[in-house]
Amino acid sequence: MSMSADYAVLQSAAVLFDRSDRMRMRILGAKAAELITGLVTNDVLSLAPGEGQYAAALTPKGKILADLNIFAMEDGLLLDTSAKAAPGLREMVRKFVNPRIAAYRDITETSADLTLTGNGARLIAGRMSGVPGETLGALPPFAHLRFRNDDVLASAPDDDDRFAMVARMPDLDTESYSLIFPASLREEFTRSLLRFGAVHGSSALWQTLRIEAGRPEWGVDMNDSTLPQEANFDELGAISYTKGCYVGQETVARIHFRGHVNRFLRKVKFLCGAPPPLGAQLIDDDGQPVGELRSTAISPRQGGIGIAMVRREIAIGTSLEAKWEGGSCTVQVTANEKGATI
Repeated sequence: MSMSADYAVLQSAAVLFDRSDRMRMRILGAKAAELITGLVTNDVLSLAPGEGQYAAALTPKGKILADLNIFAMEDGLLLDTSAKAAPGLREMVRKFVNPRIAAYRDITETSADLTLTGNGARLIAGRMSGVPGETLGALPPFAHLRFRNDDVLASAPDDDDRFAMVARMPDLDTESYSLIFPASLREEFTRSLLRFGAVHGSSALWQTLRIEAGRPEWGVDMNDSTLPQEANFDELGAISYTKGCYVGQETVARIHFRGHVNRFLRKVKFLCGAPPPLGAQLIDDDGQPVGELRSTAISPRQGGIGIAMVRREIAIGTSLEAKWEGGSCTVQVTANEKGATI
């Protein structure tokens, strides 16, 4: 199917994205939350089982080493991050988490992640997980439940990790749920979800939906030279200023209480036929460079859109010129249509 056709499915059914390449790591034991809250920007100790949050792991200088989702369980935590950010987070856990205090287990290879988004996502996720649709619809962001449909796990090998959950995810503007379950059931689950009415979504469609929602991606829009406030992590609810110490906290707190950052990620709209190349410089009316283009997409709903890092004084509605070798294009700084993050 074309992207436009897949996009139309969002209105009536659901699009299925296989996100199994993301890293998933379980931190087990009574001390799990206490240890991880000392490594990330958010207050993990505030989470009750079944709740979750977005957070960042930082370098000692307060730059983003990884962004991650944290899910609280009865027996510990599940950490979830992108494949690009995984090496840094794995190394941080190995360095700071004593396995005699909290055991950790990388379940990336033994688990899978199939994410559904669209107006029919709730119904299809409910059929797969056994959790009623009205229950899923009432979940706040990052809240999650164990599968209630034990039959779908029956064919998992005895030595496989039978852990399976459904989580409400706020990554996109459309209603979304992630199903995390044993990797041995990946093909079977995919067939079932397609039979229930989902359609496969391409990586290009995911990027389009992500940019529409103004969600930055680590390794693309931000990296280990980016401060959390530059990536709008305050607005994303990823930083607690009342919790205890964590790696990189001094820089983050100093910016919050005594200063500001000089640049932000902003959503932009480009007014030319083809997307400008990534890395194109953004130039103001005085001919001065004020930003850089990080992500682009052609949205069937919003047209040519992107995410750019721009100087803080550049107001929403400002028109800039994207310049690159051999071309230029007018770009306008815009507000996120749902007012969420960028």
